[in-house]
Amino acid sequence: SIRKKEMNELDSNARIEDLRQRLKSRDHKMTPARQEILKIFDDRPGQHLSAEDVHDYLREKQSNIGLATVYRSLELLTEIGLLTRLEFGDGRARFEINSENPHSHHHHHHLVCLKCRKVFEFGDDLLEPLENDIAEKSGFKIINHDLKFYGYCRECQK
Repeated sequence: SIRKKEMNELDSNARIEDLRQRLKSRDHKMTPARQEILKIFDDRPGQHLSAEDVHDYLREKQSNIGLATVYRSLELLTEIGLLTRLEFGDGRARFEINSENPHSHHHHHHLVCLKCRKVFEFGDDLLEPLENDIAEKSGFKIINHDLKFYGYCRECQK
C-alpha cells in the first residue's frame, strides 16, 4: 500500500540520517558505498544477507563496489550498531538491520533449515516474559538475547 511505502521510506531516511550521525561521531564519513549497502538491507527487510549476497545485489545494479569494500562496510555498520552480525553454523556470516535500532522492528528469532540453509524469521518474541522474570529475580540487566531453532523447512520436509 502507499501508506506502507511512505513509512518504509521514512524508516530508510531515518536510518540514513542515523548512519550519517553515527559515522560522524566516530570520525568516519558517509560514503556512497555505505549508503548503497544500507539501502540494500532497507530494500530487503527480513533477509539475512552475506557479504557475497550484498555484492551480488550491487553487481545487479551495475555498481563497481568491490567485495573487499562490502566486507569493510558491513563490519563498520555492525560496529556502529546499524547492522547485526548473525552466525547460523555454516561458516558464513550474515547481516540484518539491528533490531535494537530505534528505527527497526521488534526482536525476532530465527529458524534455520539444515538442508537448504534458508533462514526464516519467527516474529513472536516468546522470551520477553522469561527475560523480564530472569532480570527481576537475578538483578541482571539483560541487553539482548539470541535464539535459533534448527530443523527442516516445509519444502525440505517433502
